[in-house]
Amino acid sequence: MKSRDIALAVAVMAIWGVNFVAIETGLDHFPPLLFNALRFTLAAFPALLFAGRPRVPWKWVIAVGLALGVVKFSLLFAGMAAGMPAGLSSLVLQSQAVFTVLFAVLLLRERPRPVQVAGLLVALAGVGVVATRMGTNLGAFLLIIGAAAAWGLSNIATRKASPPDTLRFMVWVSAVASGPLIVLSLLIDGPAADLAALRAIDGEALLALAYVALVSTLAGFAGWGFLLKKYGASTVAPFSMLVPLFGMASAALVLGEKIHPTDLIGGALVVGGILIGLARARAPRPALVRVEA
Repeated sequence: MKSRDIALAVAVMAIWGVNFVAIETGLDHFPPLLFNALRFTLAAFPALLFAGRPRVPWKWVIAVGLALGVVKFSLLFAGMAAGMPAGLSSLVLQSQAVFTVLFAVLLLRERPRPVQVAGLLVALAGVGVVATRMGTNLGAFLLIIGAAAAWGLSNIATRKASPPDTLRFMVWVSAVASGPLIVLSLLIDGPAADLAALRAIDGEALLALAYVALVSTLAGFAGWGFLLKKYGASTVAPFSMLVPLFGMASAALVLGEKIHPTDLIGGALVVGGILIGLARARAPRPALVRVEA
């Protein structure tokens, strides 16, 4: 990779790592489902004026919109609202690689290589280490695990779709997700809570919303799609392991979150295990790992 493209890859990972701080900030102002609905609505509808058709079958746009936008991010936002730290969420969410391989075996009849299985077992051990310190907040931890599972399922759908334009695809995915999320927010968060949050909106809330919708979703995926098209998933995917680094570091700096020794040990196992699994990335089939937050 050229040095400027390496810098772009690192910048995108930094954007997605810091995104967890923006989510944590936004959740101080909005109920989880409302924040998620606003995020995808803002990401989708201004861009639809310029995006054009998604150029993939609609069934895959709908499948990814529901799995990624509605289920994955709703569980992620709910887990963080329930007390899961932002930095730790950025790490645990990387267990999506385990679920991606699992769903590939179950749905696509793929056979993972032994080195890939070994790497994913190491990553699972890392997730287990992180879980040991969650204590009474295990429910929030399990919500993030559920988000990782939904992300893995959306990875399979995205792979089947094979969108030629990642940014355009994400715009339409966001549009599909926004409607169900608005309905869910009204049913679960409640109209009174939604209206109160909208009335109390301030500059910090708007900044958090703009970051997760425009910077993380649109700008992040524009850069990611460019790199995937130029170099392929096998070259670009390993950069995803920088997301927890930026996530945990920014959460410590901005939010004052403490990094425990078990977080470092678990993080090393998760990142190391996934990198071991990515050793298969030089095989002819593209890597399954995708990243977004």
